[in-house]
Amino acid sequence: MHTTPITSLSVLPARREDVELRTADGLTLVGELAVPADAPPRATLVTLHPLPTHGGFMDSHVLRKAAWRLPALAGLAVLRFNTRGTTSPRGTSQGAFDGGGAEGLDLAAALDLVERRGLPHVWLVGWSFGTEVALMHGRDPRVEGAILLSPPLRRAGDDDLDGWARFGRPLIALVPEHDDYLQPPAARARFARVPQAEVIGVDGAKHLWVGETSVRRVLDEIVAHVVPQVPVPLPATWSDAVGSPQNEERSA
Repeated sequence: MHTTPITSLSVLPARREDVELRTADGLTLVGELAVPADAPPRATLVTLHPLPTHGGFMDSHVLRKAAWRLPALAGLAVLRFNTRGTTSPRGTSQGAFDGGGAEGLDLAAALDLVERRGLPHVWLVGWSFGTEVALMHGRDPRVEGAILLSPPLRRAGDDDLDGWARFGRPLIALVPEHDDYLQPPAARARFARVPQAEVIGVDGAKHLWVGETSVRRVLDEIVAHVVPQVPVPLPATWSDAVGSPQNEERSA
């Protein structure tokens, strides 16, 4: 039996499908749904990418690596999509960037898709701007909780945090020690108004979670909270006894 290291370019086995989301205001958004190759998913991640006006899209590296690894390593379904007006190699979503307002309709369309597919135990995973969309618009009964990567808390304010407090679902914030916008001490103070919030400071990390050490920490935390029955840390190698990873040359 041969094992292969899991690297930044490793794409582990999954069933991957290009999907289109239809918003309530008539737009078509492009995305991809990845599900485990040979078993029903244990839970579902709906991902929300960083700021598209600063290069964020569905292929932003942490979200892409979640889709490449977590169906195989943790039995998770992962939905990635471009919010309105955003372009990636998958294509361009219709509409125009709205600063987090109308993007709530984009999130609703994503939840509609996972509901139609019967995908279980839906969690939001937002990164940077995506955390603002999650906080402002993610209080939906179909959502079991949210994981926030590098939350800036610039568009989302205390009213949104108070809304999550009333919502009562888990809220996990992974906050880099060297974040450009909100560092762990300030994050703990801001999130203190949400009794069920957990703020996890990540030593040595930065806003963009660059490097495999940071990516592995993020993926381990996602798995630990969403599917705690799956042991972490996740494996760093993949066995060819259950399929070989492919490597794709894509930008980080």
